[in-house]
Amino acid sequence: MQTPDSTQPRAWLGVDTGGTFTDFVLFDGESLRVHKVLSTPHAPERAILQGIGEMDLSTEGLLVVHGSTVATNAVLERKGVRTLYIANRGLADVLTIGRQARRELYNLQPESLAPPVPRDLCIEVSARLAADGSRVTALGDADRQAVLQAVQALRPKAVAINLLFSFLDDADEREVESWLPDELFVSRSSQVLPEYKEYERGIATWLNAWIGPLVAGYLARLGEALAPAPVLVMQSSGGTVRADKAGDKAVNLLLSGPAGGLMGAQFIGACTDRSQFLTFDMGGTSTDVALLDGDIGLTSEGHIGPWPVAVPMVDMHTIGAGGGSIATVDSGGLLQVGPESAGASPGPACYGQGGEQATVTDANLVLGRLQPQLNLAGGLALDIEAARAAVQHVADVLQLGIEDAAQGIVSLANEHMAQALRVISVQRGIDPRPYMLVSFGGAGGLHVCALADALGMRHALVPIHAGVLSALGMLAAPRSRHVSRTVSGLLTELSDALLTEQFQALATSGRNELLDEGVAASAIGTAFSVDLRYQGQSYTLELPWQGKVDTVAAFHAAHEQRYGHRLATAVELVNLRCSLRADPPRMHLPGLVTFTGEAVPSTAARLAGYDAPVPVWSRSELLAGQAFAGPALITETVATTWLPAGWRATVDALGNLMLERQGDV
Repeated sequence: MQTPDSTQPRAWLGVDTGGTFTDFVLFDGESLRVHKVLSTPHAPERAILQGIGEMDLSTEGLLVVHGSTVATNAVLERKGVRTLYIANRGLADVLTIGRQARRELYNLQPESLAPPVPRDLCIEVSARLAADGSRVTALGDADRQAVLQAVQALRPKAVAINLLFSFLDDADEREVESWLPDELFVSRSSQVLPEYKEYERGIATWLNAWIGPLVAGYLARLGEALAPAPVLVMQSSGGTVRADKAGDKAVNLLLSGPAGGLMGAQFIGACTDRSQFLTFDMGGTSTDVALLDGDIGLTSEGHIGPWPVAVPMVDMHTIGAGGGSIATVDSGGLLQVGPESAGASPGPACYGQGGEQATVTDANLVLGRLQPQLNLAGGLALDIEAARAAVQHVADVLQLGIEDAAQGIVSLANEHMAQALRVISVQRGIDPRPYMLVSFGGAGGLHVCALADALGMRHALVPIHAGVLSALGMLAAPRSRHVSRTVSGLLTELSDALLTEQFQALATSGRNELLDEGVAASAIGTAFSVDLRYQGQSYTLELPWQGKVDTVAAFHAAHEQRYGHRLATAVELVNLRCSLRADPPRMHLPGLVTFTGEAVPSTAARLAGYDAPVPVWSRSELLAGQAFAGPALITETVATTWLPAGWRATVDALGNLMLERQGDV
């Protein structure tokens, strides 16, 4: 695997592998180039190499920043490797028991889920620490023999070690690791997530081991194929890590691609002097929504499939609604859209690759909001007749006209996405109306105005290169680490000296990792935060560390904003966190020529619901300051934006589409 050195690259390539398309953004120090190809889910590196070939790029002098779905897909499809789980005596069932939460509270016959780790792959050892870190029981030779016999008999490819209170003392986990053969992929909980809560820590450790060999193998193959170009990988927290280090922390890559989208939105925000956004990234398979208020919010309470993921990741909400979401009619005669997706293969019916079921993309094509004469990325031609046939099947079942059925599909998809946006705003006590809705992803521009209307928002933004914004965000992402450790107790009773010592230990650990990757010490910035709760609570809020007095005051205010009340109760510290980052080379967007004269659309098109032809604007021909009102279509190589009546678009100096609602919402 090639590693970055001190040589300055001549160009930077951001690559985002999605469920339907693989996106590319090249920055050569002066200008940007964008490109898309269809993804190859079973071998993602093939699409990457295809795109690099089509862009006629040499890997000499190139730096590649990659957002990968390999970790996510392996988890969702339950295709991890055979993994041995090692726990304390009597605690082998922790991952199976979980939190005993019922997914379907009133279902008397809920679906039975397979345990994360089969019982025969769970091994117990006699080591035990008390809650204060003191020794209760030590490891013995019998434990060593039992572990080695299990490895020989069960032949796992990976091992997850999760022992009680390993965040206080990891000596037992290290000793167990030393017994194991070198060819095994080993994850220790004290390395993956040194925090309390044995279930969440155990799940993170098991996930890391379960998918680690797959991720490490993929990144090794990609690195060899792209040599001599160094490869960085986007982490779920919004920063990058060197590819040969990323496989060791595969669990930190579960939101690799979506994190790139938020970095792209934050970059566009900085370019436009705005900081308050609701973002929605609508691709072919899913839609990711998030709230940005300055910095990108992180959470340690995320989920992937049915499992909690307690490592830091961007705070977003994901639903199965994308351009490829399949429309069906259920047994009760109700229209359903998603979460099943046509994906990249066979894809929507209009892709002409064997898909026969109606999707959101097919519905937009039937409505005229996608134009059949405009090829999608990669030269993919749209088959209007195939789309009409697929939507007609749904229309027949619903006993509707084809255009009414298509509008129903789009409206239902919009409602799913609007509800997702409410989850990360209204349900957290945040009024979305003062925010700007930022749309990106290949399908986002077709739905942005309808979603803004649904939330009462008057302003929206479709960034330049919105269809590949996640790949653009890869280039704007910093090199980073997020490290944490449980240090519990009433905050007022913990000494300043202890807190300073623990913070500095975290900072040293993260800094050493970045230095090992060739990052200059002078480039590394450090920020500290804490997880706090009222004494007796189970859940925490993360706040920047400002000293005891100011941080406690900020906690009371944050608790009241989130939950509507504050308590006259002692505040308890749970975790210390340290974020380290080194910003990438400064990237800029080239400005547009200022518009003068009369605006004239490139053509016009017939759309369902409109008697007169609707203007069609080519985004590549728009100039700074140009403005026009809906209804209108704005087309580009990687996306289309639908501007309905009642909305007005203005092109800013960088080429972003600034959308504003005219009149009442």
